[in-house]
Amino acid sequence: MKKLFTQLIRFGIVGAIAFLIDYAIMIALTELAGINYLVSSGISFTISVIVNYILSITIVFKPKKDANKTKEFIIFVFLSVIGLGLNQLLMYIQVDILAIFYMLAKIVATAVVMIYNFITRKLFIEDHTKG
Repeated sequence: MKKLFTQLIRFGIVGAIAFLIDYAIMIALTELAGINYLVSSGISFTISVIVNYILSITIVFKPKKDANKTKEFIIFVFLSVIGLGLNQLLMYIQVDILAIFYMLAKIVATAVVMIYNFITRKLFIEDHTKG
């Protein structure tokens, strides 16, 4: 249980770093470059996924020793693309349907996607063998 708690803390720290990168880029692209929030959110999310992958496999999850790193990255990206779809759907619903300010909507969407990310990465990336 202590291992899981430590892993959750590390995941939270990595997630916070990725979120700050995601959030800052999204705001810069939207506010400074005048790019639509859905486009800027997609770009910022993609950049943060790359940072998140590197930090996740070095700090949070113990990847499978014999795993093909290319295949592992493809799985990570595939899971992240699903997370991006979830992020975009939540952003659209909150901003365009519920009229929530996009900066606040991003925080809510990120929280939901973070839960999805932890569960799927724990299931598909982490080594579950004993020893």
